[in-house]
Amino acid sequence: MVVEEDRRSMEEGLIQQRHQNDIDDPRVTTCVILSTFVAVCSSFSFGCAGGYTSGAESQIMKELDLSIAETLWACDLLCIFGWLSIAFAKDVLWLDAGRISLGIGVGLISYVVPVYIAEITPKHVRGAFTSSNQLFQNCGLSLIYFFGTVINWRFLAIIGALPCVIQAIGIYFIPESPRWLAKIGSGKDVEHSLHQLRGRSADVSGESAEIQVMTKRLEEDSKSSFYDMFQKKYRRTLVIGIGLMLIQQLSGAAGVTYYSNTIFRKAGFSETLGSMIFGVFVIPKALLAVIFVDKWGRRPLLLVSAAGMSIGSLLIGVCFTLQGMDILPELTAVVIFICILVYFGCFAIGVGGLPWVIMSEIFPINIKVSAGTIVALTSWTTGWFVSYAFNFMFEWSAQGTFYIFGVVGGASLVFIWFLVPETKGQSLEELQASLTGTT
Repeated sequence: MVVEEDRRSMEEGLIQQRHQNDIDDPRVTTCVILSTFVAVCSSFSFGCAGGYTSGAESQIMKELDLSIAETLWACDLLCIFGWLSIAFAKDVLWLDAGRISLGIGVGLISYVVPVYIAEITPKHVRGAFTSSNQLFQNCGLSLIYFFGTVINWRFLAIIGALPCVIQAIGIYFIPESPRWLAKIGSGKDVEHSLHQLRGRSADVSGESAEIQVMTKRLEEDSKSSFYDMFQKKYRRTLVIGIGLMLIQQLSGAAGVTYYSNTIFRKAGFSETLGSMIFGVFVIPKALLAVIFVDKWGRRPLLLVSAAGMSIGSLLIGVCFTLQGMDILPELTAVVIFICILVYFGCFAIGVGGLPWVIMSEIFPINIKVSAGTIVALTSWTTGWFVSYAFNFMFEWSAQGTFYIFGVVGGASLVFIWFLVPETKGQSLEELQASLTGTT
């Protein structure tokens, strides 16, 4: 008993030393930048692919005992195979096989990339670096908007595969996540990884101790089974993760993206001009989250985002109502387009990418795979439902569709205000301990 108390006392001392050393935030090293770039290469391919879902995350990582880096490598193989199957397709079977492989690959990427980036970056820049995932997705999307109609579709598929090839090679030159190494019980490797990420001369003993102590306590409390995430202490994190993904998808962004030309046509606005402007707009709007997430925090951006989307949706609904009454039809077309840009701008600074950032921060290591899989599956399943239903809803009532999205935005404000915590400026261990009550 005395030995156990001494051990805990020593661990707490190391953690306190880490917090004292954190008065000056650790510098962002070349290794962190390179590792983030390698991780988000597949996000560019994700944007090109347009997005499909996979619910195989937990089974793949558990049964094959894959680390985050190894999972990224598996994603690359799936995406490369998918893109090349499309590029060299001889019939519809090859096209289907390629899209299915891409679907599995990008479904895994949507979860693994933000988690890896969150686990390797210093806490004072974690939000910006993790948000770069969304930025690269938008770069891929912009590429398709600009060149999809002028570049041969086979060559476009090869372009989509190139980032995954870069990542498959780059993975061998970046460190494994120190949190993953702590989970498999490799203490020396944890410090080695942190030295690579924080600099050879950096004092990583406190950070290493905090990671290992928190991981050990979580492992002692549970056996990392699928059902552990339903324990009472993890319920809040699960509700937050699932709730944010429902907000992200039920706000209607996927449907508006896929059917933007249909909306422009219904509004009486030029489809060609609208697509070109939208293609230019997607990259700078994604930059907003990268710039402001670590300055303003996650909660303020989410609240502003949800409020802006709600107002934008309601205004679009009002414009379609006026248009249906033949009141200022030419003016309402322009206003609808402007409101769509406002809607997507607000989506980009918060609801578009921050649910993935927060998801990568709040789940403890022992439930990260299973809980992350449920959250990602929720996102993609709901996104598919909204994308499928949007066209039918829009045909039923253009204004009614956007009124519904406006109400969802209002409900989102209530959810975010009462349940979503601020995660800015806290280490992953501090954040997860406060949410789960682990001491």
